[in-house]
Amino acid sequence: MPLVRTPMIAPTKMYRRFPTITPEEAADMICEAVIHKPKRIATPVGTLGQILYAINPKSIDYILNSAYHLFPDSKAAREGGAEPAKSAEPRPDEPPSADEEASRQQVAFASLMRGVHW
Repeated sequence: MPLVRTPMIAPTKMYRRFPTITPEEAADMICEAVIHKPKRIATPVGTLGQILYAINPKSIDYILNSAYHLFPDSKAAREGGAEPAKSAEPRPDEPPSADEEASRQQVAFASLMRGVHW
């Protein structure tokens, strides 16, 4: 399942630029699974990732490990907690700090790997 824009991800300001789905879209995906009971629900990129992993797991492990190192812990995670988020929507009066603003590499990687988890 792709990243869902919820209050849980709000403290990580870097996620503001990432492709996300709404909670309603995520709920639709879950309802689809419950009602129609398909064998699988996945994004096309997620399915491609599974196929590539079956063909060459070492390459995919390398890519996922690179992603792990590309995205450091958020400030909230490093500090061991943060104030509860009031809203998942970005606040225009609070720009992301330099260490939490997404780099071009991070945004490109997240866009290319939408729906893939690492």
